[in-house]
Amino acid sequence: MLIRTYAYPRAGLIGNPSDGYFGKTISFIIRNFRAEVCLWESPELEILPNDRDLLRFDSLAHLMSDVRLHGYYGGLRLLKASVKRFVDYCQEHGLELHDANFTLRYHSDIPNQVGLAGSSAIITACLRALMKFYDVSIPKPVQPGLILSVETSELGIPAGLQDRVIQVYEGVVYMDFDRAQFERQGHGQYEELDPGLLPPLYIAYRTDLAEGTEVFHTDIRQRFNRGDPAVIDAMKYWADLAVEVRDCLLNRQLERIPALLDRNFDKRRELYPISEGNSRMIEAARSVGASAKFTGSGGAIVGTYRDDAMFEALVAKLEPMGIKVFKPEIQCVGGR
Repeated sequence: MLIRTYAYPRAGLIGNPSDGYFGKTISFIIRNFRAEVCLWESPELEILPNDRDLLRFDSLAHLMSDVRLHGYYGGLRLLKASVKRFVDYCQEHGLELHDANFTLRYHSDIPNQVGLAGSSAIITACLRALMKFYDVSIPKPVQPGLILSVETSELGIPAGLQDRVIQVYEGVVYMDFDRAQFERQGHGQYEELDPGLLPPLYIAYRTDLAEGTEVFHTDIRQRFNRGDPAVIDAMKYWADLAVEVRDCLLNRQLERIPALLDRNFDKRRELYPISEGNSRMIEAARSVGASAKFTGSGGAIVGTYRDDAMFEALVAKLEPMGIKVFKPEIQCVGGR
């Protein structure tokens, strides 16, 4: 029996990075790329490496190219940690697992380390495969927290729930991570929105700006934990923007959304160090009239555009800079 499961990258539309700080966000799935996990029964338990897990190189130049493309970590540690946390969860909840072994393999074409949540997509696809193999059902609202714990508890990578929520629920989701509510029920309040409510959106990314989320968030996390007023106020500011955009979508006030997205990034620039390359990408997109903000931790941006002429202007402006631009596929089309 071959089990094949998928998960998709995401874009944080508004509110990020407040999701890791009891805030509110809206995010959507991008079906243009995906992570795939294959699992089949086998005599021994084996996790197979992917081309992102190379440890043998033709030359120093090959090693340097691999590090620039994939960073220092591939997907093997994600799969091993996913299996470990899945077993922990089942033991904690009295769920018996059969003793058959399996082989696990992954593949992903999600651009690496540019803020599209490629790592959590691999973990999400792995969890889906394990649930199928062992015929285990985990409540949907619980799954994002379990996926998050793979990175935070097992691998020590700071992250928030937004990526995992949207990768579990898919489509478009408004997320409220209010602290009291979260502590009471163990997860946030998640409202699925109609993707048809969204204005025209684009995604743009460049891999030479890749930076891991653990680098991006470390200082802010420490300042938040110390009660730094600037950080606390910024998290509330971003959460309030998410509420405004949700209301705009539901009330069909789409003309207000571009300015709100821009404000999300502008506040981020006040608090976080932004690389020159990331700033240039934002400013280039805005120069043709589009709105622009980070999808995640930098390296990729999301924004609105008015019409096809503006989208073509985006492509003409950004692609000569080595930046890829595309329209995100959010809904499942043709049974995909």
